[in-house]
Formats: sequence, C-alpha cells, structure tokens
Amino acid sequence: QVLLAESGGGSVQAGGSLRLSCEVPGYIGRIPLMSWFRQVPGLKRAKVACIETERGLIYYPGAMKGRFTISQDNSKTWLYLQMDNLKPEDTAIYYCAARDVLYCSGFATNYPYWGQGTPVTVSL
Repeated sequence: QVLLAESGGGSVQAGGSLRLSCEVPGYIGRIPLMSWFRQVPGLKRAKVACIETERGLIYYPGAMKGRFTISQDNSKTWLYLQMDNLKPEDTAIYYCAARDVLYCSGFATNYPYWGQGTPVTVSL
C-alpha cells in the first residue's frame, strides 16, 4: 500500500495559519492528480483542494476558496496546503491523496493513495 506522508498539523487559535505538507514517495512515479481532504469524526472525507500536477491547474470547492491554497514544489514530490484565517469549523484530520486519473474527484473512494492524516485543531 502506498503511503503518502503528511505533516504540519497542530493547534492554533481562530484567525491563525498552518501549512500542511505531504511527501510523495519517489518510487510511485509521476502522479497526475493530488488532493487534500479533511474529515471530521462521524462524517465523510471532504475534498479541500486538488491540483493537476503536470499543468498546475488548481480546483477548490466553492466553500474552500479564499482561505486555503494548494501548491506543489518544482520536483512535484511535495504537496502543500496553506491555510489562513482558520476557523473552529476547520478542525479536522487532514489527508493528502493521489490518483492516476486526471480528474479532480470529490469522492475519497476514487483515490488509491493516502497519507495517515494530520490533525488540525482550531480554537476560539
């Protein structure tokens, strides 16, 4: 099982920022589509942002636009999620995910590659 590796989660106060990182193992080769998801206990994983790694095209669900920024490094082995002006409702486990199909799916089941998740807690 391919395991991506997230880092950067933590606890912040509302209005603060965090930058999450995700390392893509080199042995899996080029991955055309990578996404960030988040999950609150009891709810399904929800897409936060995704990026087509070759063209750099980025997609955000409507509710995520403006405060979250997905990016990658030039080598395409690191994926990032910059989160600004965090709110308590952003509290969740954040996951990076990858798929070999060039489509920004919002269904977690369409992604075969996942990280273990990194927790983000935003307090008032």
